[in-house]
Amino acid sequence: MRAEPKTRSDFRHFHPITTRWMDNDAYGHVNNVVYYSWFDTAVNQFLITHGVLEIERSPVIGLVIETQCNYFASVAFPERVTAGIRVSKLGNSSVRYEVGIFREDEDAAAAQGHFVHVYVDRESRRPASIPAPMRALLQTIEVNQA
Repeated sequence: MRAEPKTRSDFRHFHPITTRWMDNDAYGHVNNVVYYSWFDTAVNQFLITHGVLEIERSPVIGLVIETQCNYFASVAFPERVTAGIRVSKLGNSSVRYEVGIFREDEDAAAAQGHFVHVYVDRESRRPASIPAPMRALLQTIEVNQA
């Protein structure tokens, strides 16, 4: 079954992204690997901005264990891009983020996907519970799945 693009109303938080000349590939559009960087940037910026993640000091960190993306329309430099994020599953030590990439002011996603973070102790790398402040923040962008 082919995925259908989500719309902006499906997401709970938005992060503007600046495309760069180097993001374009030989075919004149943003290379597919760049989208994964945008996913990571949007989620981590959300966590950092809200004070629940300190990259160099947080005792619990998220490791990506799964990622996926569907592409619906090309994006190219110098278009403006916005990443919409939401949480579709929040477990004890894991979270599934869903991300939509929107061109300019378009309502339908040009690309969308997900990644799963498993939160681990920084030192031991063993699974750890998502800290309460982070969990509370993630709940603000959580959506119920039908």
